[in-house]
Amino acid sequence: MCVRRFLLAVFVLILLFVAGAFAVYQFGSSFLVKQAAPSGHFEAPPAQTGPDYVQTENWLSLPDTVPPGPAEWLPAGIAAPEGARPVAVFYVHPTTYLQKDRWNAPLSDPESQNRATLFVRSQASAFNGVGQVYAPKYRQAAFGAFLLRSEDAQKALDLAYSDVARAFDRFLAQVPEGPIILAGHSQGALHLTRLLRDKVAGKPVATRVVAAYVGGWPVSVAADLPAMGLAACERPDQARCVTSWQSYGEPANTQLVTDVYDGSTGFTGQPRRREDMLCVNPLTGSRNGVAPASANLGTLVPNTALTEATLQPGSVGARCDKGFLVLDGDIPSMGPYVLPGNNYHVYDYALFWANLRQDAQRRLAAWQAR
Repeated sequence: MCVRRFLLAVFVLILLFVAGAFAVYQFGSSFLVKQAAPSGHFEAPPAQTGPDYVQTENWLSLPDTVPPGPAEWLPAGIAAPEGARPVAVFYVHPTTYLQKDRWNAPLSDPESQNRATLFVRSQASAFNGVGQVYAPKYRQAAFGAFLLRSEDAQKALDLAYSDVARAFDRFLAQVPEGPIILAGHSQGALHLTRLLRDKVAGKPVATRVVAAYVGGWPVSVAADLPAMGLAACERPDQARCVTSWQSYGEPANTQLVTDVYDGSTGFTGQPRRREDMLCVNPLTGSRNGVAPASANLGTLVPNTALTEATLQPGSVGARCDKGFLVLDGDIPSMGPYVLPGNNYHVYDYALFWANLRQDAQRRLAAWQAR
């Protein structure tokens, strides 16, 4: 894929924020709901018709393929990693299916699959310095499912998760030992939280986890993490922990999230409270961290012609404030797709791409030492 096409897609198709934004999930306007809600009722597909993850065609990115998978992409100025990369990375992409003709995307839809591939390039690539990425295709819930609280919407999310869970089983069969990283964003991060609860907590695989990157989705330290099997990432030199962040510019209006999040039921059965929302600052690697723009090793931004991707260091600072990551500094022009309330949800990875790359390396060292 040519550089221009890639950048154009990553930084223009990033407008897909509606597909995974927690705020839109709960508070889409009545017009948006009417326009986006999938038609008809959810219809369960026939049994045994889901993707077979033994087949390479059901993965967006796999190690050791020719040509290299999209997760091997790197921005200009970043050299390809040398030496062994001991980590196996399981990455779950955000929503890319925008149609409303059905509740779950078919894997045969080229448009949504091309978008998913682009997100693998721009997000999962942050981890290719320490590991090789396994990124499954899955029958993602259509973005309209995030606008409704209904039985149909829940069934669509459950179907999507069932694919992710089976892909994870295959992933573990392929890499039965050694360190692993789990990463996702938006809908992918939602499925990742369930995966941690169902497939990691209390099981031997939990000892293999370097870190879980739950980007762009709220997690309660008190009501979710105890059931997810991993602690919060309190320090940058900590392994076997969960990092989560939700990015906002100033002035930050987080009410669309907190009004719904506050009091909702967590994985433990206890109510979530906004004061328990996990925020790990990607710039510091620490819970409730604060860092100036000078600590930012590189924000992934395009040039004005969208012909090159470069890392711009030292522009974006951030601090955790009441569970949210609030930005400061001279934020570069990322595009016009910031949500209401200065919500930078769609840029959660791009804003801190180089620091996330460093964070993975640091946590791997901590895992190895442990």
